[in-house]
Amino acid sequence: MELDEVIITRAIFDEYSKTFLDYTEIDVALIGGGPANLVAAKYLAEAGAKVAIYEQKLSLGGGMWAGGMMFPRIVVQEEACRILDDFGIRYKEYQPGYYVANSVESVGKLIAGATSAGAEVFNLVSFEDVMIRENDRVTGIVINWGPVTAQHLHVDPLMIRTKLVIDGTGHDAVVCNTILKKIPNAKIGELGKLGEKPMWSEVGERLAVDATQEIYPGLIVAGMAANAATCAPRMGPVFGGMLLSGEKAAKLALEKLKEL
Repeated sequence: MELDEVIITRAIFDEYSKTFLDYTEIDVALIGGGPANLVAAKYLAEAGAKVAIYEQKLSLGGGMWAGGMMFPRIVVQEEACRILDDFGIRYKEYQPGYYVANSVESVGKLIAGATSAGAEVFNLVSFEDVMIRENDRVTGIVINWGPVTAQHLHVDPLMIRTKLVIDGTGHDAVVCNTILKKIPNAKIGELGKLGEKPMWSEVGERLAVDATQEIYPGLIVAGMAANAATCAPRMGPVFGGMLLSGEKAAKLALEKLKEL
């Protein structure tokens, strides 16, 4: 068959614009496309929630792609292996309780699992601000193109209405920091401040799950953002806590959606 370049252009623009408009009102906006949010997106979508991941970079997966110091392997503890099983990620036991997986395969299958479940991905889209209504509740997000943000261009953003937001932006905890910056006297969590502690894998992995919570009305923290929002230690290329945090974030979000 002969290919018409204009039809190709129209097909891309038409289908993307329809999806974009359809997702201007959603149940859960997941900011950041790292492993915790990919896990949360899969379980939320499977439960029937309308969810979208917003990732400012071209690719999803956060820091998992490079494993540990660019050795493409990750370690997962035994209690999180069931999540690897859910996504069809292969792994093998290194020592009792320590399991090793290929980081590239892991990211690929996390992305495939989330999107196949029905989660929509908007990559190259950056989070810029939150929408706030009564009682300082987060009711939406403000977005722009990732390159616009990276180049510091003066381009006005667009807005998405959402019932819940999950901050999965890693060490920077971008959504949490935005709230602290823009809402007078805002307090994030019990400590009311942000900043992760130095590495302590055992404690950091446990607290990644414990710290996964609704930390501000309408805002749930997950993954490394949960550690940063509660001043917990970082944990390095051990990803069980990230996966379990994503699972817990999805459960919390589903419970909150029933109340709204």
